[in-house]
This record gives sequence, C-alpha cells and structure tokens, in this order.
Amino acid sequence: MLASSPLFGSLPPLHSPARPDTLHLAQRKVCSVLQSFLCLIDIGMLLTIRECTVQQARRTDPNWNLSHNELMAFISVLFAKAVMCQVGAMVDCWSENFLIPAVKETMSRDRFTSIMANLRFDTKDTRAERVKTDKFAAMSDVWSRFTKNCAASFSPGQHITVDRQLFPTKVHCPFTKLVTGKPNKVGIEFWMATDLETKYVCNAVPYLGKDPSRPRGELSEKVAMRLVEPFLDAGRNVTTDSFFTSLSLAHRLLQRNTTLLGTMTKGRRELPPPARDAAAREQFSTSVFKSGSVSLTVYAPTKKKTVFVLSSMHQHVVTGDDGKNKPNTITDYNYMKSGGDDAEQVARKYSVRTATRRWPVAVFYNMLDLAAANAYVLYKACTGSTDTRRLFLHHLAMELRSGFMREKASAAAADTTAATAAAAALHNLPNWTTQCQVRKNCNRNRSRFCCVKCHRYTCAKCREHENWVCEECK
Repeated sequence: MLASSPLFGSLPPLHSPARPDTLHLAQRKVCSVLQSFLCLIDIGMLLTIRECTVQQARRTDPNWNLSHNELMAFISVLFAKAVMCQVGAMVDCWSENFLIPAVKETMSRDRFTSIMANLRFDTKDTRAERVKTDKFAAMSDVWSRFTKNCAASFSPGQHITVDRQLFPTKVHCPFTKLVTGKPNKVGIEFWMATDLETKYVCNAVPYLGKDPSRPRGELSEKVAMRLVEPFLDAGRNVTTDSFFTSLSLAHRLLQRNTTLLGTMTKGRRELPPPARDAAAREQFSTSVFKSGSVSLTVYAPTKKKTVFVLSSMHQHVVTGDDGKNKPNTITDYNYMKSGGDDAEQVARKYSVRTATRRWPVAVFYNMLDLAAANAYVLYKACTGSTDTRRLFLHHLAMELRSGFMREKASAAAADTTAATAAAAALHNLPNWTTQCQVRKNCNRNRSRFCCVKCHRYTCAKCREHENWVCEECK
C-alpha cells in the first residue's frame, strides 16, 4: 500500500557517490608499522602526555624523568601483553610462571608501575577551571587530536555507520553508563562513525551524561552531524539506529549531498498516523509512505511487531522473493548496521585494557585499541600487506620500543667503558698505601685505591660498593 504524508517534503537529488580511497597524507607517511600508528597518535600527543606525566611525578620526586622513547616503550609493553597474554593481571608479565621476555627486556616492573601511577594527559593546575565547562577535561585535548588524526588519515567508502560503543570499565566517573544490551554492561560510552567496508573508526565522541535542559532529539541529531561532518558533500550514505534517526536529520544530510538509512521507534512524532496503526497489519506485510526523496518503510515480521525504517537512500522500495517478503530497505539496513559492532569487536579482540581506577586511563586504553585497529587498516591499504592483525601488533610493539632499547644499549655501553677504565686503573696501582683523603666514614684508614671521578685515595668505608666512587662523588 502506497500513501503520501505531508510530513515528508520534496528534497533535492543526490550527486555521484564517493569512491573509497586512502588520503594522500597517509600514503606519503605510511611505509612501516610504526608510521601507521604515529599517523593517529602523533609525536605531539606523546610529548604532551610525557610533559603532563613528568609534571605530576615531580610533585613528589623532583628528580623523576621520562623520555618520549621510554613512553613509547611503555605503550609497547601494553601491546605486548595484549598479544601474548590477554588473560591475567599486568604484573603477571614479569612473574616466573607467566613471564613475557619482551616485556622484561623492555623495562622493569617497578618502572612500569611508576609510569602508570603518574600517567596524566592534561595539566592538573588548570583542570579545576576547565571541568566547570567540560566533564571530559582530563582527556579532551588528547582525544580531540586523536579523532582529528583519524579523520585526516583516511577517506571512508560510500557507507558510514553511526553507532554506540561501550568500553567496559568499572571506574567511578560522572558519565559511566549501564547498557543492558551489551556483553559488558557497565562502562564509558562512545558514539562512533565507522567505515562499513574496512571497519575504520573515522570519528568518535564520548557520552558525558544526561543534560536535563536539552531535548533528546536535539542531542542525537547534533552528535550525528558532528560525527559525519568531515565526510559530507561527497554522496555518501549514513546508517544509524533509532537513537539518531529522525526526519530533520535526513533533511539536513540531504542538503549536504548525503543520504540516511536508519530505524525509528514507534513513539517518534514524525511517523504519520496510518503507520502507527498496527491492528490490521498482516504478517510479512509492507507499507511505504513516500514523498520526494524520503521514504518510510513499515514492515511487520510478526503480527505483534512492526519495524520502521526511514530512508533517503532508496528511490524505490522493493520486497524480496523469499517467504518473509522483506523489503530492500530492511535488508540493506541489516547489512549496513553491522559496521559499528564489527569495529568494536575488532578493537576488543586484542585489547590493552587492564584494571584501573582512573577513568582517563580507561579512555587512554580505548584510544590505543582504536588507534591500533585503524593503523592496521592504514598499513594494509598503503603497503598491500597481508599480515594478520596479531602479527601486526607484535611488530608494532617491537618498533615502539626500538628507540628506547637503543638508548639502553648506549647507556650500557657507556657503563661498560667506565667499568673497563676503572679496572685498567686498578692494574696500575702503586705498591704503597696512604691515608684516605675522603675520610667521610673512617678514621684515617689507609688505602692504595683512588676514586674514579675525583682521583683521591679512598678507603673501603668511604666508597660506593658497586663502583670505586667515593661518597662525595656518587
């Protein structure tokens, strides 16, 4: 049955569809696993995290320091644990029973724990003022730069899926949410725009809790437009669930040469009155309300259930030849809605998530998971690699720690040179003894050994036990 409703007005036609491709920026940069990751979490972000972490640590220890190479090695430990030991506590990576050699070679457990305890992503001195207008202040700067890099590094295909992701965590924060339909029911919710073909997360926005002063429909439409804003005016299609789908959103997208396909709930005010009447509707029946470029498909899979699908993508609604007579709008929606769920499953398969009591760290874990998944898509698109994702993450962990391992090797070589020089000096010692010239812990003891730094005669009580350095030079 075809009917016309004044709620659906005449709308402009679409132009040619977009062709999926990787942006030139990413093509120039991505020639290694590490570069694909640094396209998304760049050096500037790492330096910001380093500065905030050092600032926090020096509140209690003025001599505490952290290089950006060591921060990258810290991240590599998280990825190594995600690939090699997905179950168990983080500290198990250094235990005798569950030892991961790559983790132990990179850094000690105490050093990893110290970095984790001081890990920060913003300046604490100005946070109190920023929190008044932004609940996400502790992560806003780093997260916004990450999403900007995601949007700038990849051009999605014709179909984008807007959906919700729940990052499982039980940390206490003002916007932790309970979602009964998810496997992990408690966590921090993110709204994501995902490329249907590659499962690349193009944009993401955190859910920061309810605002009583703002209508529900206004929030969903604003979020949907914010997510897909970088990808409009290119003939793409956006698939949404019932939370985002509305007639006003379809109009706004069509004005930007973008179509909409999404489900609607029965309580939506945009629904025409004949569509709400399900009393006389037969099973597997389809009704279409259409005017201009927007159509509303009403399908009854059972006698007591009705599905509403709003579409500006389909010019004609055609039912299938199978026994259920599904219209093409329903079939296409069932296929396209999976983009968000598939992207979430990819990110969770090898997750760096570990136990934490701080919500910014939980958000950082989610950012690393999404960055690794996106980097894998970029790396394959730009190099043609056929490596599995687990092997890609292994190479990423090794390349992230490579700079820090070179620093450690140089420091070890310098220590070896100093020890060799000290040992050579011992072979040329005189046969006589003289009084200790340091006399910090002794009463004029005699010695024939000199401090390797100040070259004063030093007895055993006034020197450091590991190296022949006096108490004043150590």
